[in-house]
Amino acid sequence: MTASEEQTAITRASVGLRSERGPVLLAVMLSIGLVAIDSTILATAVPAVVGDLGGFTQFPWLFSVYLLTQAVAVPVYGKVADLFGRKPVMLLGIGLFVVGSLLCGVAWGMGSLIAFRAIQGLGAGAVQPMGMTIVGDIYSMAERAKVQGYIASVWATASVVGPTLGGVFSDYLTWRWIFFVNLPIGLAAAWMIIRRFDEQVERRPHRIDYAGSALLSAGGVLLLLGLLEGGVRWAWASPASLAVLGAAVVLLVGFALVERRAAEPVLPPWIFRNRVLNASSAGSLVVGVLMLGLTSYVPLYAQTVLHHDAVTAGLALAAMTIGWPIAATTSGRFYLSVGFRATALMGAAFAVAGAALLLTVDPGSSLVHLAAPCFLMGIGFGYVASPAVVAAQSAVTWKDRGVATAANMFARSVGSALGVAAFGAIANGVVAARVAGKVPDLERLPASTLDPAIHAVFVASAVFALLLVAVAVAMPRRVEPAT
Repeated sequence: MTASEEQTAITRASVGLRSERGPVLLAVMLSIGLVAIDSTILATAVPAVVGDLGGFTQFPWLFSVYLLTQAVAVPVYGKVADLFGRKPVMLLGIGLFVVGSLLCGVAWGMGSLIAFRAIQGLGAGAVQPMGMTIVGDIYSMAERAKVQGYIASVWATASVVGPTLGGVFSDYLTWRWIFFVNLPIGLAAAWMIIRRFDEQVERRPHRIDYAGSALLSAGGVLLLLGLLEGGVRWAWASPASLAVLGAAVVLLVGFALVERRAAEPVLPPWIFRNRVLNASSAGSLVVGVLMLGLTSYVPLYAQTVLHHDAVTAGLALAAMTIGWPIAATTSGRFYLSVGFRATALMGAAFAVAGAALLLTVDPGSSLVHLAAPCFLMGIGFGYVASPAVVAAQSAVTWKDRGVATAANMFARSVGSALGVAAFGAIANGVVAARVAGKVPDLERLPASTLDPAIHAVFVASAVFALLLVAVAVAMPRRVEPAT
């Protein structure tokens, strides 16, 4: 039976929520829903949080610390899951996320809220990769072509429900409910994982790579911190920036040396020699960069240059979160019939088309004109990122699938941090050339100054979109499932 014939034989009844594996899929969807909703619900509540707790200058750290802890924890969780199983790591992640949410809900100041967001990030670092790894474990490559629709629906729903709930809680109840709402969802997901998910794990002694884990975590934190805060909290050439990034390089070089001798390395060196994993991680990294160009600057352009309110501006970005799930849902039929490379090239073509259309946006454009490129790029991301994860998981056996999935998601986090650094430097550079003295916050700039600054970011996005074509070419046409 060919791949396309196998896919035709697979129905939603055999892999969906009513199937034998349905309860596990539902548990995974609930778990990923925690992370998906959290990624959108807080943004609309920031004014209410700041109004209650103060700390306006600190509130960006509500997002940065979450990204930092989530990103650096992902590779460690992936390795632990390959050693001891997905179930304990998933339960640990849900537990940390729920505890962090509870603590965020009772936070007494901005400092404590930031600290508790770090705990949430540690939980999210386990939940998202473990959810995708479990899907890779219990479904074949052809079955995942159908299952991706369920996972994509979680993100699509969260993109609509998250901002709505954030606004409702902030306006009619209290912003603290944006965290409390995670408790029943997390507890339900944990209960279903405990009751319905069983896995066979080979029980044998392991030599935990403590040194590698510590070096990777510390080096990753400093690298992401340097990229996120460079050009914002300190100048790129300042002693602080050089010290942070220099220390990150030293720690990561030390990590690479330790991994060469570790009995069970947290990131085995062979990962970086595997063509499929390298191509899939490169695709995720570039997608991460491009996502930041949209999520950070499209709403700002809509509000400041096109003069729309915050809610309307958010609709332009929502077009991306609609396009991505559509592509993720339909990508399976393409990579099974024409292969991973052709599917990724199709996604890259959509991304390039969207980036090119974005270059035509100007102060006289309509909101639809701004949303259309976001929609096209979202479709492109879906046709690149979703098949990339499937390819990476299929190229390795069970004992390495957690590491492979984690490496892919870690690459996207690093790409996001690189996007923050690169696009921020570009926008600030244009502003600095037009404004004498210290560069103010972008939100405070007049439209005449902000328009060329963000347009420069859009030009950079087009360049990265072209880079996505090169990454797609590097993808293999087919991936034979490892046994």
